[in-house]
Parts: sequence; structure tokens; C-alpha cells
Amino acid sequence: MEKSLDSFYLNKKEPNKSCLLILRDILLNHDSNITETLKYGMPCFCYNGKMLFFLWVEKKSSWPYVLFVNGNKINHPKLDREERKQTKIYRIDPNGDIHLKELNSLIEIAISVRKQKIK
Repeated sequence: MEKSLDSFYLNKKEPNKSCLLILRDILLNHDSNITETLKYGMPCFCYNGKMLFFLWVEKKSSWPYVLFVNGNKINHPKLDREERKQTKIYRIDPNGDIHLKELNSLIEIAISVRKQKIK
């Protein structure tokens, strides 16, 4: 991890710090074409250089979430659009279990949408 990415994760309090680090590992280990960088002060995960996800912590709930850059192209009941036009978020309860099957399925859908946009 580069220095500013280190700071993003390590400056968080538990249980969010552990949750975000686990989410980072899940995203990076899902596909070798996913890389991490820092954009807008947030960890950004790119697929072949194109933005795919961001990790952040929601202000009102204090829960971490995965922001799906092309979330408007994904129809899933666990993705929340709120007032966003193109993105949707997937909230993670930092005190609960991460639903790996569901998250991995959403990651696959997001990659599929990204591949369609690249063509």
C-alpha cells in the first residue's frame, strides 16, 4: 500500500478498520485485473485502469460501504442509490459477517458492466 492509502485504513477506528481492510483484500483478490489507487481521498479500485469501486464510511450510520461506480447499471436489492445518479452503495455492518457470496456476485456483475463499457 502506498503511504496515503496506509493512512486511510490505519487511521480508522475498530471495527471499521478491520472491516475496510478485509473488504480491500476481498476486492483485490477477486480478480488480478483489479488494482487500488487513491482518488478523491478514498481508496479506488480499478478494473484494467477504469474506476470500479470506492471504499468509504457512511456519515450517518458509520458503516463502511463499497461504492459501485456504475451502480445505476446494476439492479440488486442490497444496493442503495439514495440521491446518486450513477453510483450505488453496498453497506457492510462492521460488527457482523460479510456476506461473501452476495458481495462476490455483485463484484462479478460490476466487472461485467465495466467490460461492456470498455468495448
